[in-house]
Amino acid sequence: MPDAVLDASALIALLRGEPGAEMVERLLGRAVISTVNWAEVLQRYRAHGLGTADKRESVEALGIGIESFTAEDADVVAEFWQPTRRVGLSLADRACLALARRLDVPAHTADRDWRKVDVGVEVVLIR
Repeated sequence: MPDAVLDASALIALLRGEPGAEMVERLLGRAVISTVNWAEVLQRYRAHGLGTADKRESVEALGIGIESFTAEDADVVAEFWQPTRRVGLSLADRACLALARRLDVPAHTADRDWRKVDVGVEVVLIR
């Protein structure tokens, strides 16, 4: 059972050695990322002209699971829209929070705006 859910920003910090990477490293073997946030990671790599062919295998080898987005998660994403819209959380942000709620573990992110809302999910800033 995972101890943490990673937002795309947290996984990217780890993969690129950005500030906060050391905090995410401590979660290896105990963290998951939603397929929605995983798509966001891949999109960012491709936007920078980088290949993604082996990225999934590399991330899973680090001990980070990729967790499917469910119909129940979709319901929670919609529920979270109203309380998070004033700070501009995206659908992917809310997908991360929905997964964290489903698994009853903290969500880890680099996005400070997440701390401005309360949806009943613990938010841990990686930097």
